[in-house]
Amino acid sequence: MEEHLTVLYRGPLASCNYDCPYCPFAKRRDTPEQLRADRNALERFTGWVREQDHGISVLFTPWGEGLVRSWYRRALVELSHLPHVRRAAIQTNLSHRVDWTADADLSRLALWCTYHPGQVPYERFLGKCRDLAERGVRFSVGIVGKAEHLDAARRLRADLPADVYLWVNAAEGATYTDAEAALWSEIDPLFGLSRDPHPSRGLPCRTGETVISVDGDGTVRRCHFVPAVLGNLYDGSFRAALRPRPCPLDLCDCHIGYVHLEPLGLYDVFAGGVLERVPFAWPS
Repeated sequence: MEEHLTVLYRGPLASCNYDCPYCPFAKRRDTPEQLRADRNALERFTGWVREQDHGISVLFTPWGEGLVRSWYRRALVELSHLPHVRRAAIQTNLSHRVDWTADADLSRLALWCTYHPGQVPYERFLGKCRDLAERGVRFSVGIVGKAEHLDAARRLRADLPADVYLWVNAAEGATYTDAEAALWSEIDPLFGLSRDPHPSRGLPCRTGETVISVDGDGTVRRCHFVPAVLGNLYDGSFRAALRPRPCPLDLCDCHIGYVHLEPLGLYDVFAGGVLERVPFAWPS
C-alpha cells in the first residue's frame, strides 16, 4: 500500500455549544433531522474508508463541535483501529469528556484542541488536557491570538506539559506589529507561520493530488477553500482528477490549507503531526 491519501472531512454538522464572538456558528443548533443527516453522512464516509486498500489519514474539520456527538467518537475509534489508517484526527473545543479515547488505538488517534477563553472555565479545560496527557493521547492545543487572550495563553503555556505544543492562530483580519508578534512568538515559536496570509497563487500544493476535501454528500474538492469540484468520493470519479496542480488563490491564511503548500516545507516542520498540528520532535 504505497499510495496514501489525506482526507479533510466536513459534514453538514454546524451546531456548537460555544458562542465565540469570532465564529458564525456560535450557539447554532441543528435540528434532529440535520443531526440525523450528519450521522448518516459520517457513517457512510467511515464505511468508505473501511473499504479502501491504500493508506489514508483523516482530519475531521466540522463547523460545529463534533465530539459532543456520539457518532464522531465512534468514527474516530473505529478508524484508529483500521490497519491502513495512519491518522484519525479531529478539531475540537474539548468540551466533552475524554474517557472514550480509551477504546481507540492511540498510535493513530490525535486531537487538535482549541481553548476559547470566556467559554469554559480555565481549570476545566486544563484538566481535560492533563487527562489526555496522562492517557497518552496525542494532541495539540491552540488559542486565537487576540490581545485579550494574551494572559490566558501565557498561563496555559506555563501549565501545560512541556511536550504539548501550544499554537497561536492570528486573529482573522488582524495585523500585528513586530513587538506584538514577538509576544505571541514567546508562547508559540511558530506564530510567524500564522501572522500573515501566505501568497499562494501559482505555488505547488499537495491539495488535489494527495490531499482532498470531502463534504457530507461525498463531493470532493482540492481543499476547503477552493470551490471547484474534482468529482465524488463514492463513485470514484475524483480519482481521475488527482494530479499535481498550483494553487489558484492569491492568499492562503488557514493552517489546514497552507500546511500543504510545498514551498513552505511544513511537512518537514510537522513531520508525523501534519493533521493534528504537532511539530516534529516537539519541544526540541
